[in-house]
Amino acid sequence: MSQVAFNNTVLRDGHQSLAATRMTTAQMLPAAPILDRMGFAGLETWGGATIDSCLRFLNENPFDRLRALKKAAPNTPQIMLLRGQNIVQYTSFPDDVVEAFVRANAAAGQDIFRIFDALNDTRNLATAIKTVRDCGKHARGEICYTTSPVHTVAAFVAMGVELEKMGCHSIGIKDMSGVIAPRIAFDLVKELKRRVGLPIILHTHDTAGLGAAAYLAAIDADVDTVETSIVPFANGTSQPDTLRMLALLAGHPRRPDFDPAKLQELREYFTGVYKELEKFTSPANERVDTDTLVYQVPGGMLSNFRNQLKEQGMSDKFQQVMLEIPHVRKCLGYIPLVTPTSQIVGTQAMLNVKFGRWVNVAQSISDIALGKFGRTPGPVDPDFLKLVIEKTGQKPIEGRPADALAPRLGKLREELAAKNLPTNDEACVLHAMFPVEFAHLYQRPAPAPAPAATLAPPPGPAPAPAAAPTGLSTRYAITINGRRTEVSVTEIV
Repeated sequence: MSQVAFNNTVLRDGHQSLAATRMTTAQMLPAAPILDRMGFAGLETWGGATIDSCLRFLNENPFDRLRALKKAAPNTPQIMLLRGQNIVQYTSFPDDVVEAFVRANAAAGQDIFRIFDALNDTRNLATAIKTVRDCGKHARGEICYTTSPVHTVAAFVAMGVELEKMGCHSIGIKDMSGVIAPRIAFDLVKELKRRVGLPIILHTHDTAGLGAAAYLAAIDADVDTVETSIVPFANGTSQPDTLRMLALLAGHPRRPDFDPAKLQELREYFTGVYKELEKFTSPANERVDTDTLVYQVPGGMLSNFRNQLKEQGMSDKFQQVMLEIPHVRKCLGYIPLVTPTSQIVGTQAMLNVKFGRWVNVAQSISDIALGKFGRTPGPVDPDFLKLVIEKTGQKPIEGRPADALAPRLGKLREELAAKNLPTNDEACVLHAMFPVEFAHLYQRPAPAPAPAATLAPPPGPAPAPAAAPTGLSTRYAITINGRRTEVSVTEIV
């Protein structure tokens, strides 16, 4: 039997799930060369909430992060998480913007694109898959795993068959909430391997304590790859820890080989980073929570949602909001809870608890009910759909939602040119998704450089990213007398 491969998620999903996506590029760079030499099949470093976090909180250009990490870890394929027609935002974009995003990402060094749709509507994946293939990159089609009366192994396998026909190079089972039971993982992998001639990857979280056991079952079913992280950015709402998985696989014929001393070195390094990010972490996200089997909220959302409820003065209503989420989800045809639907459903659950059920209906909830996000897995509750139609005066749409969106790339270039900002694909897609934050990237002064005193000294000078050809802010990590300092240089255009 061949060894199972491990992808590592510490530089993306690990800190997104446990530290609100606040790890900086400078904190990543010292670890990247070590991760690159470990033998992981891939490093997930980008996508998901990292683009938003870079712009909104870290004063970083996310494309510069990708270039820097690609230079620091050139030998291991880098992986990103792409929300199909939503790209990395919460709304749908026209095809030309999706195509521009993939082109820019591929040019900056991305290797593997994990492409999913929050509703599992494959029509919302077609443009991204085709463009990734046109760029000569790897298209990994994702099946968003969830449980409900309309989600079955047979339905997921049928989606896998369709993804293969659409041209995907591999298929991922994306268990964003950590709810896949070991036996279901075994059956789903086994059936996909029987029906689909592509590599199968399982991605889960250990939120409910099932993640490691699900990986073991999937490995017995001949899954090709599982995805792990590094403690302390592992376990809980994140992926199972790499060293932990190796221990669980002791004596297994498919156990891969990793240097335990290097894994310990990485653990010690990331422990320092975790301490620096402690105001964004929560013990509640580090422990097993079987309640997630009921409300199915993804790990990446949980680390942010508690903070959001606190800001709304609703910290004491956390459990009530969580219990309202399954009801909202049921009314929307049992949609999977994954960005952006998890945030949308969570927000509506909060509104229902705060003001009364359906007193205030968020626009995005109405859009899902009306089909503007795509085809829901099950039918929308008829009474709720009637309420939405009465409130909005709109009727449900038919067909692929993006077909109703006019091309936008030309207009984006005009808007940027009018502001004397770059007009290339990178700038256009960031402006399309985060116009205010993107503009602020040019207006904010660079932060005063400060040594990361609590971090272990890196193994030699930290690699500096190549100068960005876009005129965007470029960040460098330099080491002077064993102390790492972060600086930022912005080209005036």
